[in-house]
Amino acid sequence: MTTIEHEVTSTVEGSSSISLPSWTISAMLRPISNAQELSVIQDSLNGLPMPEMLFGTNSLVISNKIMTFEYTFNALGALGPVKLGELEHGDGGVKVGYAKEWLQSRTGSASANPMPPTVQAKPFDWTFTTTYPGHISKGEFKFNPGDPENVLHRIPTEELSRPDPILFYSEIPLFEDELHDNGCAFLLTRVRVMPTSFFILSRFFLRVDGVLFRLFDTRIYHSFASSPPIIVRETNGWEAPYASVKQFLPTPDLSPLNDPNFVAKVITSMPKSKTQDPRLPGLSGWRALGTTLEVCYLDRDPLQHS
Repeated sequence: MTTIEHEVTSTVEGSSSISLPSWTISAMLRPISNAQELSVIQDSLNGLPMPEMLFGTNSLVISNKIMTFEYTFNALGALGPVKLGELEHGDGGVKVGYAKEWLQSRTGSASANPMPPTVQAKPFDWTFTTTYPGHISKGEFKFNPGDPENVLHRIPTEELSRPDPILFYSEIPLFEDELHDNGCAFLLTRVRVMPTSFFILSRFFLRVDGVLFRLFDTRIYHSFASSPPIIVRETNGWEAPYASVKQFLPTPDLSPLNDPNFVAKVITSMPKSKTQDPRLPGLSGWRALGTTLEVCYLDRDPLQHS
């Protein structure tokens, strides 16, 4: 396979990037946010309590050099969809015995990251569930519903499973929380660039011990050969009761339930009728369950395909 002209650079400050004829893809990997950075983000989110580990300066930025188009993943955007206030039907609220005490530990005066003094403590989604798919940070483009029957609107899983050379790869954590030692919630974004395309998988993972597992995946694909250039975005929300995943353990050892790859493999191989129907017993009624396919055309008339 003929490789595409490219240049990879990195710095000691945690930035790495690849420059291609039409694209620049940059990843920023920095330490966990300090108190000042946490305060700035918390203020911008109306006092939403912060996860235990927030990577507020981490980001993934995809920029087109010809069109005015830029797409970004960052922690501020990731926490934006987290519900602040009383949870309502469709929010996917998870209620367990320790939730009230956990909430107090995050909003009370003894908290390591208490609410700003000018902001009244409010209930919030203590699981930090987010449906963040990244966002267009530059340009007047938008995503429109895709056509599953149109081959150009599909993410080619066979192509992505080929052992093609990887020109650039990065994993960017945005936040993580251990839910008071009763589970785990995190958001991790991965990008890989091949000679023919780039592919992004951003995954929110939630484990509430004894209750449920939840995934929200965003996949973004672009073929360098597409004309006009097109970005395909697919999001998927899944849930499964804790016991339903546990039964797939190969041995009595519970440690695989701490492995997001094992859990994701189990949930995504289960029938969608059992993992993406909010009416089913054991699920939370979360409105984000299911699949959404969208496309964004990057030609010079961004409204042409709307």
